[in-house]
Amino acid sequence: MIRLNHVVKAFPSGSLAIKDVSFHVPKGEFLFLTGHSGAGKSTLLKLLYAELRPTSGDVRVGGHLVHSLKGDEIPRLRRRLGIVFQDFRLLEDRTAHENVAFALEVTGARRDTIPARVTRVLTQVGLASKARAYPRELSGGEQQRVAIARALVNDPAILLADEPTGNLDQRATRGVFQLLRDINAGGTVVVMATHDLALVSEVSYRTIEMKDGAVVHDSSQGPAPELP
Repeated sequence: MIRLNHVVKAFPSGSLAIKDVSFHVPKGEFLFLTGHSGAGKSTLLKLLYAELRPTSGDVRVGGHLVHSLKGDEIPRLRRRLGIVFQDFRLLEDRTAHENVAFALEVTGARRDTIPARVTRVLTQVGLASKARAYPRELSGGEQQRVAIARALVNDPAILLADEPTGNLDQRATRGVFQLLRDINAGGTVVVMATHDLALVSEVSYRTIEMKDGAVVHDSSQGPAPELP
């Protein structure tokens, strides 16, 4: 589903944000990306959904060679992905239902199918009763569940979550994490960037640790070789 081959990302200053990263994420896997702030986790996710392009190397997602996509092809890739951010990124003047519906409207979904599809995913994340609530009326955990529902409404094969529990208390963190596990159990690939090592230690999912832009450990393979 995801394959990176000797990927390097250099910024205009010359500094390397990603250093020769290679790994494969097969269908159905739940993968943690760990590492301290600045390790390269968010940059790596941005390469996967084509917000950034690699300086060298190949990035393949769902059969697409991401960095070769033309501008009008990128939205088609993103419709196959669900993307969840730490800061929720909900529209404050729209209800939970309207926030999720917006993700369908911008992709040209048939209008008569939208209400049922939105209700389905809000039910899936346990928020059917909050469909008419605005973000300001929801807790942080509930807002993140709306954001996850929005990411799921196009039935993505892959869900990318960038520190999705970073702004949540412990109880909300547990709830969101369990929701991501349930989504993965349904067959969706989940890639979750997190610095919450306590959360990571609770389960046996594959973990890739990053440091200074490089992969220093992949639990499926053992420690990475030292870089020169």
